[in-house]
Amino acid sequence: MTEGNQLSMGSLDIIRKPIDKELDEFEDYFKSTIQSDVPLLSLIIQYILRKKGKQMRPMFVFLAAKMNGGFNETTHMAASSIELLHTATLVHDDVVDESYERRGSFSINALWKNKLAVLVGDYILAKGMLLNIDNENYQFLQLISRSVKDMSEGEILQMRKSRKLDIDYDTYFEIIRKKTASLIATSLAIGAASVTNDKEIVERMFEIGIDVGIAFQIKDDIFDYQAKGILGKPTGNDIKEKKITMPLLYVLNQSDDKERRRILREVKRKNKNTAKVQELVKLVVDRGGLNYATEQMNIYRDRALTKIGEFPDTEARQSLIELVNYVTTRVK
Repeated sequence: MTEGNQLSMGSLDIIRKPIDKELDEFEDYFKSTIQSDVPLLSLIIQYILRKKGKQMRPMFVFLAAKMNGGFNETTHMAASSIELLHTATLVHDDVVDESYERRGSFSINALWKNKLAVLVGDYILAKGMLLNIDNENYQFLQLISRSVKDMSEGEILQMRKSRKLDIDYDTYFEIIRKKTASLIATSLAIGAASVTNDKEIVERMFEIGIDVGIAFQIKDDIFDYQAKGILGKPTGNDIKEKKITMPLLYVLNQSDDKERRRILREVKRKNKNTAKVQELVKLVVDRGGLNYATEQMNIYRDRALTKIGEFPDTEARQSLIELVNYVTTRVK
């Protein structure tokens, strides 16, 4: 049993405890980095700020910094850079996915249309880049630029595979490593880089983040096949968008050629048919797709926990362990 499994699962409030003061200060710092003097842009930014998420990525930044030496002004810049990048990608993702809802409210593209949403995302991304250029944080800029490249490649690869439906495990892991894990990895790496010049430590934190990010995305993929909402039915959104994720991929690999062709045909042609989508969801659950995905998620979680355990025992390390466990046990 890993060290993380022996811990009782804490809420995010408990996890935040070693960095509570820094996160509170971060709120104002982040708002100052994203503001604009253009009235319409300022209005949209205020709308975005009202619907903030859990701030998990800044938490990764701050915990990585505290684990490796402490805290300074540069750490706030690192966390703001990550949150700006994350915010920009969410705005762009909603355009790409034609999604009209974000965190229970209308998305930017739903309220202000796609053209303006793309420009807002570009503006936020540029603010993050300028923050580092103006302060000559070129290592941060390199880390973030690599993440932008990886996320773009991951999104494009997934779009291509959604058209051809020819995905295998290697491709699936490449997609989620680039699309999701790279940003969490960059969060941990940039946090460490804000307090140490030791490149080996920065790279170790990056590797931890890749494992955490893969576990995080597998958990998201599992959610899509689990009951939720008032009706208690899974959304099946991944199938509707012709995304073959680990639970379905497992079932495809366990099927003979004839059944595999039938399943792929239904994903391709019946993906808008709610009844057919729910049939496919049930098939995945009944055939053990969720169990297999959970096993794989736990492998990556445990890899991350083992690597974290190699660092000195501190309150920040304990919170990072709890945060990794939270990632894989959260209910939404």
